[in-house]
Amino acid sequence: MKRYPFNDSLKAAIWLYFFLLIFEGALRKWFLPVLSTPLLVVRDPLAIWIFLKARQKGYLKFSGLSFLMVLSGAISFLTAMTIGHGNLMVAIFGARLYIIQFPLIFAIGQILDWDDVIKMGRVLLMISLPMTVLAGLQFFSPQSAWVNRGLGGDTAGIGFSGALGYFRPPGTFSFTTGLVQFYGLVAAYVFYFWLHPHHINKLLLMAATGSLLMAVPLSISRSLFFEVFVSLTFSLVAAWRRPKYIGAMLGGGVVIVLILMLLQNQAFFAKSTEAFTYRFTGANEAEGGVNGVFLDRFLGGMITAIENAGNMPFFGYGVGMGTNVGSQLLTGEMSFLISEGEWGRIIGEQGLLLGFIVIFVRVATAVKFTRDSVYYLKKKDALAWMLLSFSIILILQSQWGQPTTLGFAVLGSGLVVAAMNEPEYEEIEEEVDEPEEELEDVVVT
Repeated sequence: MKRYPFNDSLKAAIWLYFFLLIFEGALRKWFLPVLSTPLLVVRDPLAIWIFLKARQKGYLKFSGLSFLMVLSGAISFLTAMTIGHGNLMVAIFGARLYIIQFPLIFAIGQILDWDDVIKMGRVLLMISLPMTVLAGLQFFSPQSAWVNRGLGGDTAGIGFSGALGYFRPPGTFSFTTGLVQFYGLVAAYVFYFWLHPHHINKLLLMAATGSLLMAVPLSISRSLFFEVFVSLTFSLVAAWRRPKYIGAMLGGGVVIVLILMLLQNQAFFAKSTEAFTYRFTGANEAEGGVNGVFLDRFLGGMITAIENAGNMPFFGYGVGMGTNVGSQLLTGEMSFLISEGEWGRIIGEQGLLLGFIVIFVRVATAVKFTRDSVYYLKKKDALAWMLLSFSIILILQSQWGQPTTLGFAVLGSGLVVAAMNEPEYEEIEEEVDEPEEELEDVVVT
């Protein structure tokens, strides 16, 4: 892909976005609790600056998908203010998903290159080590402990109900979903680095692998278990497409088994595994098994949203109304005023026409990224493909109305695009002789 001479300020701004995403919750809970509310959207001004700066310099071109998303967001803002809920702040909060954050995916993808994505992965794995220690402290500490303090310094605690009297820890995030998505991105990088171990320090990779294995039961989260499983599946597909990865995968598999053997005799790991297993089996049985969970949480949400579309106003109830922040501003309470499922929220807020445009763009983006990542996997390396293992569900079905989830969806998707940009100096293993020009049309710009 053609590279542009980006100045360091744009890359530095994306790194700041990355660190704010991970540590924004810590600021809201522990260090700047009085600023908890404004810090909720602290990344939005930064996103606007990155987007406008890139546009100003002519580096970022609007794709058809970006144009459709921005247009639907703008129209939805107008309909929310005229025939919808009529609340300006709620409409701005909802429209920013489409007008600001979605185009940022392609800004990140144009500004960063493969080498930047690798560097961010190394830093992420470093952060995973103390993050796991923090999650362990939160897991075994009472909700009244400082590490479990809630937003704004709330001493009642922020842990979410788990199993056997233990709460799901949030780490540095404002809610447990942030920790789950953090380790989902860590898992994508861990499996990539096991395929390409020469790109990272071996001790760091083994330590991060151990942290990930400990984090799964500590999180008491089926979602994280599912995300790790998806990344494992993607790595197996990569090995099938490029047999040279098989040896590296076998080596990584041996290390993982050895780490699990060391952990299984540790009391903290046994206790967290017991709580995780109890919740996993109990919740699955209550929801009709694995098939029930999949249908209800993923396909069921899609099907129900489509079935109920005819009962909604043509232009919906107003963008932003279906988010927790919108609910708080409109009613004074946190709730799902429209739908807990993402597709239901979109159609309920924006109506049949605009809602389906947004869903179409998200599905088309996922399809485009999948096609491009497969192409790059065959021609170059597995980085974009492995990052897609984390991002694809966030693109399709995650709750973008929740700021942390939106942040991971934007950052993760941007990294998928950036992973297909050639670095300034060649560091990727090369097996083929195809001319570089063949790759120029692969990535959405």
